[in-house]
Amino acid sequence: MFDYQAPEQLLKDKIILVTGAGDGIGKTAALTYAQHGATVVLLGRTTKKLEAVYDIIEAKGYPQAAIVPLNLDGANEHDFVELATTLENEFGHLDGILHNASLLGERTPLETYDAETFDQVMKVNVFSQFMMNQALIPLLKVAPSASIVFTTSSVGRKARAYWGAYSISKFATEGMMQLLADELENTSNIRCNAINPGATRTAMRASAYPAENPDTLPTPEDIMPVYLYLMGADSQGINGKSLDAQIK
Repeated sequence: MFDYQAPEQLLKDKIILVTGAGDGIGKTAALTYAQHGATVVLLGRTTKKLEAVYDIIEAKGYPQAAIVPLNLDGANEHDFVELATTLENEFGHLDGILHNASLLGERTPLETYDAETFDQVMKVNVFSQFMMNQALIPLLKVAPSASIVFTTSSVGRKARAYWGAYSISKFATEGMMQLLADELENTSNIRCNAINPGATRTAMRASAYPAENPDTLPTPEDIMPVYLYLMGADSQGINGKSLDAQIK
């Protein structure tokens, strides 16, 4: 695993937005950030799941979270402008974004890939990130030091057959991260990096590999060190990098 021991209050007084915060890695990251002192903005499409995460944070006595239900598949420019306005009115700034929400789509040859599914995957995995970054970068610029963390994949670095729109979307994610990192490096306080979680015990992984024994895989909790590292002050100066959560 990525070797990093986070200070207990690494993220004290930080405002961090986590997409796909209702379950899987997003849920674990939100809880981990809250445990380390952050006020977490929980964004996802299912309010009930977000409320469950909110309740855990509340029960543990972590800083009070905020809930933002948003279906990234159908979100438009107005929705992201509204999100930015809400966060500005509530917090005044933003210290970090974890772009975690993703759709897997189909595991079929590109030759027969369903066009509607392709469009949906690209909307959630790429277009929504573009729109969210555009709307929220002004809030990140207000923070003393801010971090945008993307979620990539090994199939976004080297394509593999039958990974379709998911693979293509992760290549786009890597490109967006690198482009933003280069654009913002000398003009702002914002750093941009990406994390490849690797094979992790999640519902998406089970959907991609239904025959795999999930007990052989690391849990989302196991891979959190890199998520803390890139969101905290110890990663200042790290920009435009794509890091593996699981280092073999």
